[in-house]
Amino acid sequence: MKINKIFLLWVALLPFHHAIADETPSISPTAVFIKSDGTEEESTKYSGNAPLRAVFSANPSNIGAYTAAYEWRFSLGTEDTPYLVRHEENTEYTFNKAGTHKIELYATFISGKDTIRFTEEYWAENTPISVTINESILEMPNAFSPNGDSRNEVYKAKKYQSLVEFHAYIFNRWGQKLFEWDNPAEGWNGKYKGQDVKQGVYYVLVKAKGADGRVYNIRKDVNLLRGYTETGRSENNY
Repeated sequence: MKINKIFLLWVALLPFHHAIADETPSISPTAVFIKSDGTEEESTKYSGNAPLRAVFSANPSNIGAYTAAYEWRFSLGTEDTPYLVRHEENTEYTFNKAGTHKIELYATFISGKDTIRFTEEYWAENTPISVTINESILEMPNAFSPNGDSRNEVYKAKKYQSLVEFHAYIFNRWGQKLFEWDNPAEGWNGKYKGQDVKQGVYYVLVKAKGADGRVYNIRKDVNLLRGYTETGRSENNY
């Protein structure tokens, strides 16, 4: 009687054992992109400006007794040879070069004599993660009006994108350095050592480099207009 019960239990568990045997490891690569404002976006196809930070996850499943090996392959444009290879299950990378980057995860799972691979054949039928980095832009204005009206109060880049290096300096007409900054989103408020400088002409020097390799070496006059109003007229008739 006891033998029959054991046999019946074994028969009842057969489908369960077959289900386990049929499960094989798999991957589901994803990417999370961290924008300049700190917000995040998960996507397999993304376009943005450099520098762009991204976190890549393999998301393996059904590993069980298998030993996993991972190879993240980063390539640019139509190049087949990767410019970067990472071997972590999850990895992070900051994109600083313009163009379209292709990211593929090669994964190998081994258990005894059983080997399961996700390599060339897998990616021939699946779409890799794609990241497009825009070409660079940098434009500096020639005037600003720090007069307390909350408009054009700070001298900073008028337009910029995909800059991987940036440094700017403000000088007076005698060549004295008054201010410097290295974030294109920031700028000069028209002060030196906490005090307002006089209205007049100053000088800006900007050295920057774009994700597309373009080098910026900008030298130009900066008109500081304290009496300038929204109507375009000067309160002090400058």
